[in-house]
Amino acid sequence: MRSQDVILGMLMDSSISGYDIKQNFEKLFSYFYNASYGTIYPTLSRMEKEGLITKQSFVQEGKPNKNVYTITQLGRKAFLEYLQSEIQNAEVKSDFMIRLFFGKWAEPALMIRWMEEGIRKTEETLAKLRTEQEQWKDELSPSQLICLRIGISNNEAVLANLQEGIAQIKSI
Repeated sequence: MRSQDVILGMLMDSSISGYDIKQNFEKLFSYFYNASYGTIYPTLSRMEKEGLITKQSFVQEGKPNKNVYTITQLGRKAFLEYLQSEIQNAEVKSDFMIRLFFGKWAEPALMIRWMEEGIRKTEETLAKLRTEQEQWKDELSPSQLICLRIGISNNEAVLANLQEGIAQIKSI
C-alpha cells in the first residue's frame, strides 16, 4: 500500500482539497496510516503528472490558493486494481516497543515511566477514536466502522497490557 492508494480512495467519492486530504490522514487514518505534508504533496504532484488525478486551483482572498483534486478514469482504474491486489503484511515501527524490548538494559523506574507515558498516549487515542466513532457512526460505511472498532479494540488491548506490565515490573 502506498500513499497514492489511500489518496485515490479518498477521491473515489468526491473531489477534495490537499488540506482536506492531510486532515483525513490526521483524523480518519491516523491510527493505521501516517503521511506527512512532505509525502502528500509530492505524491499529489506525481499522481497529477501520471494522469491519475486532476487539480483545479481556486483563488482565495487573503489565503493561499485552494487546490482541489479530482480522480480521473485512469485513477479509478488504478485504485480498483489496488483493491484487487494481495493484502500486504502490516508494518509496525514503534520506538516505544524497541525501547521496551531492550528494557533489560534500563532501570525499572525508566521502563515504568515509558509505560505510564504509553498509557497516557493510548488513553488519548482511545478517547479520540471513541469520539470519532460516536461522531461519524451515521456517516461511515460498515467497513469504515469496523476499522474504528479494530482501532478501539487494539488500543484497549495495549492499555491492558501496559497496566499489567507496570504491575509486573513493580513486583520485581
